[in-house]
Amino acid sequence: MFGADHLVVVDLGFGDAGKGATVDWLCSAEADLGVAAVVRFNGGAQAAHNVVADGRHHTFAQFGSGTFSGVPTWLSRHMLVEPIVLAAESEQLAALGVGDPLGLLAVDERALLTTPIHIAANRAREDARGSSRHGSCGRGIGETAWYALEHDAPTVADCRMPNVLRAKLDRLAAHYDRLVGPSAHGYESIDAMVAMYGDFARAVRITGGEELARAAHRGRLVFEGAQGVLLDEWRGLHPHTTWSTVEPRNARAMIREIGGTAKVLGVTRTYMTRHGAGPLPTEAPLRIPEPHNGTGHYQGAFRQGHLDPILLRYAVDVCGGVDGLVVNHLDVPGTLCAAQAYGTPSGRLTELVPGRWRDLEHQQQLTDQLSCATPVLAPIDGDPATWLAERLRVPVVLTGHGPDRRDRTAVAESWRAHGASRTRAVAR
Repeated sequence: MFGADHLVVVDLGFGDAGKGATVDWLCSAEADLGVAAVVRFNGGAQAAHNVVADGRHHTFAQFGSGTFSGVPTWLSRHMLVEPIVLAAESEQLAALGVGDPLGLLAVDERALLTTPIHIAANRAREDARGSSRHGSCGRGIGETAWYALEHDAPTVADCRMPNVLRAKLDRLAAHYDRLVGPSAHGYESIDAMVAMYGDFARAVRITGGEELARAAHRGRLVFEGAQGVLLDEWRGLHPHTTWSTVEPRNARAMIREIGGTAKVLGVTRTYMTRHGAGPLPTEAPLRIPEPHNGTGHYQGAFRQGHLDPILLRYAVDVCGGVDGLVVNHLDVPGTLCAAQAYGTPSGRLTELVPGRWRDLEHQQQLTDQLSCATPVLAPIDGDPATWLAERLRVPVVLTGHGPDRRDRTAVAESWRAHGASRTRAVAR
């Protein structure tokens, strides 16, 4: 169905569209795609990828969502690794019957460490913002990325060098003392952290960048993204974004480095959702049950809205195009509606124009524009998956009619027709 290409899975919305369920199916025996490894290419421990399969449910954070099928995970240099939470996730997976979860894991030595110090600073900063919170997960992601821009930040490689790690953690703690000290948030002693990270280094396989080519030699790679394109650090609706490149730029670069080709799968729902603050133009009280989503202390409320092909087309554009759609939540009852246009103070709007990469002024303008937009809604006529394929000009290759792996249906004919005409290298 997918030829010999590697696969990149991205969420075209604000997250929570079903990336985990998609990756789980791609790695399963049912799909039979010969997946050798899942590569995590952005984000960190804040991911919450729900997988229901074989009578088991797990919310994947750092392990790849192919773990139930025994597919190994590689945490690439673009991941922010949180070893303490990773150890807890390993225990959860072992309790679900996964044999030796840490044995299925390899970590790039260049990946940044998210520490309890980053987490405390993140929460203290969001607390100080009060009602102007940006919508953080409270997991230290932004602080990890921001600190590393201007400082010699702790990395996974440092876990094998306790003296180097201790010096970096001392400097990190001193940097954040004025923010964290007066707050309600604390963290373990530096000595305790150094000991825990030493245990982590002995328990997992720490690798260099050559691991990617080694894994690709064994078979197909699935690159599992985190969050959603509309939260991308440079392409999302600033400032309600993540400190992470969500669109597939980094995944494509890694695949290009090993001389591979890829197809990008864009995942969406039949309605829009987002956590916390920021524009959601089609927001409405849909009251669709969400057993795995709710209000988070730092994220804020879980919000829902009607389907928005305007935002989804924008996401496809800033991804540099996608090769196939995965449409989930097709089991939602009743008649679905979608935005045909927005009414704005400057007139009717049917498309969002991407700006230059790293142009946050443009992204702020989009946020301002969408914050005062009123959607023009109309019922979706017919099958929502077909309706989306026509409006996004991308074929549907996989659908989901429920939370379980058995609820996935591959649309093989659509993929074969599309792949014959649009198989392409990942040069960009």
